Order: sequence, then structure tokens, then C-alpha cells
Amino acid sequence: MTSIQLPSMTHLDRMSDSTGMIQHGIYSLPRRESGYTTDDNARALRLCVRIWQTNPDATLLSRIACYLGFLEHARSPRGFHNFMGYQRDWLDSGGTEDCQGQAVLALAEVLASRLPEGFQALATELLEDALPAAKELKSLRAQAYLVQAWYVLAHGKVDQLEVLESIAHTAADRLVRCYERSKRNDWFWFESRLTYANAVLPHALFDAAELWSDASYLETAITTFEFLEQSTTSDDVFWPIGNRDWFSHGEDKSLYDQQPVEASTMAAAAITASRVTGDDKYLRFFEQCYAWFMGDNSLDLQLANPQDGSCCDGLMACGLNKNQGAESTLAYLWTAVLRESVAHSRTPITT
Repeated sequence: MTSIQLPSMTHLDRMSDSTGMIQHGIYSLPRRESGYTTDDNARALRLCVRIWQTNPDATLLSRIACYLGFLEHARSPRGFHNFMGYQRDWLDSGGTEDCQGQAVLALAEVLASRLPEGFQALATELLEDALPAAKELKSLRAQAYLVQAWYVLAHGKVDQLEVLESIAHTAADRLVRCYERSKRNDWFWFESRLTYANAVLPHALFDAAELWSDASYLETAITTFEFLEQSTTSDDVFWPIGNRDWFSHGEDKSLYDQQPVEASTMAAAAITASRVTGDDKYLRFFEQCYAWFMGDNSLDLQLANPQDGSCCDGLMACGLNKNQGAESTLAYLWTAVLRESVAHSRTPITT
């Protein structure tokens, strides 16, 4: 694979220690009292594996070992723990459903890579252990991550874990059923309100459309993506759903606080839509999502700093949230890596 120009990983390293990536930032420094989450370390693992595929080096491999080791320590009888205190004590009896999906997706990335045998063996073991819990997931976003995970494995020609294919196929069917139940004449969505990481839902169905022969996957993916695009665009500027009150059917859209994860997940879904449909209009929307990080947003304020790879935690009505935590930084870095993949190929590996 052709190497790509990497974003700076300075802030990622600043936010990480020998245990894993620390959850929150206080300005540009880690807020150690916030501890760690499996969500964030799974995202960090996936990011570093993706970069290692085109730019393998010892430093990246050390990062991957750290984040994969965190997931190994996080495993529990019910999948994965999510919240760890700074003293390395687990603060929950079982992780959130979304964290299970994020972990499975990151482990799929490891298995589909060319990482050393020991890394792949551990990822296989962790995935196999997680499948019983994955089968029981009810969260739509968690199920969307399972579909994306199977796409990564299928695209990487990983000829094992067929059980995950069955779970992912069932999840895709459920997404379509939820859409059919929730849609209205003026509302084309899976739920009665738009909340967080919305774009992972149509993203999963674009992947499903390539995996299985069912026209409803692509039809639903296109319809819901276009509805989400219309709901998050104002004068050709990306304006994500604010997390203050979200956006419920029949009510006004919450304008703030805008979160980087919305721009990142929407960017990834746009690339996937372009890959599946062959329509470059989705790449133009991808660029709007990336531009949101760089200041082309409702407040004309730059959130991301390419010099150190950091990203502010969001846009508030009064300005920037200047803390630079794990989720926001990883959202920017993932979007930057996807943008480089687009620059090198019109059909990036996966998103």
C-alpha cells in the first residue's frame, strides 16, 4: 500500500500513558481524574491500525500494543468493561452497549490488517469471547458497529468468525425495520429523534448493501443519509445536531453544543456512500465535514490543530470548548486519515 501523509500524533501521545488513552482533557493536557474508557481506546486502536497499514513503524506498533492491551484487560463475562478509574480499577460491572460495538469494530480492524501474528491471535480470542454479548446488543448504534465490523472482515478476506456475519446480518435487518416503523411524511429516520453519532446508522446500511443482496439496505441508506444531510446543512456549512436537546420529531433542532464525533461519523458515512453509489456528490459533503474542524462552521472558529493533532471538544453558543479530550481528538484524526485516503484513491479501503 502507498504510504499516506500522517496527521500529527503529538496530542494523542500526550493524552496516553502506559495504560491507555485518558478520557478527558483539561485544555491541552490530560485530565487524569477522568480515567479511561474502552470506547476511546477502541477508537485509538482502530486509528493506529489503519495508519500502520500504510505507514508501519515501531512507534505505531507500540501504540497499537498499548490500546489492544487495554481491550484485553477490559474483557469481562459480558463483553467488555468501559469505565476505568485512573487508579486502574474498573468502575462498572459491564460496559455500555456502544462500547461493545466499538471494541468489536476495532478488533476487526486488527484482524483485517497485516499486524504480527501475536496481535492477530489476541484479537481473534477477544472477538470470539465478545460474540455472545454482541448477539444480545439492542442499541442501534452498537448494532451498526457490528455491521461495519463484518464489512471490515469481509473486505479483508478474513475467512473466520462466520457467527459475526450472522449477527451483523440480523442487525442490518433490524435497522431497516426500525426505519420503517419510525419514518413519517416529514421524518426519514430510524428513531423519533436525532441524537449522537447519527451517521453510523446509514453508514452501516451502505456497508450492508455491499455485503448482502437486499435492495432495502441501499434504499434506506440513501434516504436516511440525505435526510441527515439536510438536517445538518445550512448555507453549505455543516451544522451538526447540538447535544443540548438533540432534535426530536416535531421540535426545533438543538443548535449547540456541536460535537466533533458528529463531523467524523458523517464524514466516514459520506465516503462510504460515495464508494457504494459511485456518486461524487458525497465526497463534496465529506469536505464540508472536514472543513467544520478547520473553521468553516456556524461560528467560524477552528477546532482542530494540525500541528499537534489536537481538537477542541466542541462548539458552544458562546464559543469553543477549549478542552481537548480523547473523543474529539480521535474524531479529528480519523477524519484527517480518511481525507488522505481519498487523496490517494477514489475508493479507500474501508471507513
